[in-house]
Amino acid sequence: MRLLIVAGLLLTAWLAWTAWHGGSPAFCAEGAGCELVQGSRWSRFLGLPIAAWGFALYAALAWTAWRPASRLARWRRLWRLAFLGLAISVYLTVAGLVAVQALCAWCLASLAIMLAIFVLVHRARPDAAPGTAWPTWWLGNGLLALGLLGMLQLSAMGLLERREEPRLRALAEHLAQSGAKFYGASWCPVCNEQKDAFGAAARHLPYVECSPQGRNGGVAFECLGAGVGGYPTWVIERQHYVEVLPPERLARLSGFDWEGAAQD
Repeated sequence: MRLLIVAGLLLTAWLAWTAWHGGSPAFCAEGAGCELVQGSRWSRFLGLPIAAWGFALYAALAWTAWRPASRLARWRRLWRLAFLGLAISVYLTVAGLVAVQALCAWCLASLAIMLAIFVLVHRARPDAAPGTAWPTWWLGNGLLALGLLGMLQLSAMGLLERREEPRLRALAEHLAQSGAKFYGASWCPVCNEQKDAFGAAARHLPYVECSPQGRNGGVAFECLGAGVGGYPTWVIERQHYVEVLPPERLARLSGFDWEGAAQD
């Protein structure tokens, strides 16, 4: 079990490092499933890469496994941490399949490690743990897991983001009022990068979803009619820009007073 914990620490540390530096994990080709998952809105929680939270969970497992404690107390803590880690790993895998229609091999490796840890901990339980209180034990930890998964879902929906920056909201509303369009796809990592540039104000952007049925579905008629050939595509004053545009350049292209808005 301790060897598995060390493997999980090394894996999540590496994934977190690549996420922070904007790189792609090894054997992760452009457009491959791991890149799509790593660039999706499920890849971060409260501003940090999910891999960094995974590293913290493995670190908590390591601390519990090596820290001196009674066998019963250690087992309870290890079981709860492994159960929560397994629940989160399964949730993220399902979210990738349903929303992004892709799987990340490295995420599946972490899922396999966490599953193996949980099985080993569960099989090594002391006879009196938790004894006749199994239903209460499952219920309590199940509710805790559901609470964490709910927070992850709210974060993916953008409901846990910090307050909108007034200038970014004003720019987003100006873009919508001026007739500009932002064409993208839910599974497109760089489209999420474009939205991240606006933070909580991204919901005011004139966004058009070009892949409503997922990565393997058809392209929306509005996107075909606009001649969209890649994501993200901005159409401003009849000009196409197939790239991520920083807010300052969007302001300049659309005639928004970026400097003046900062003084309001």
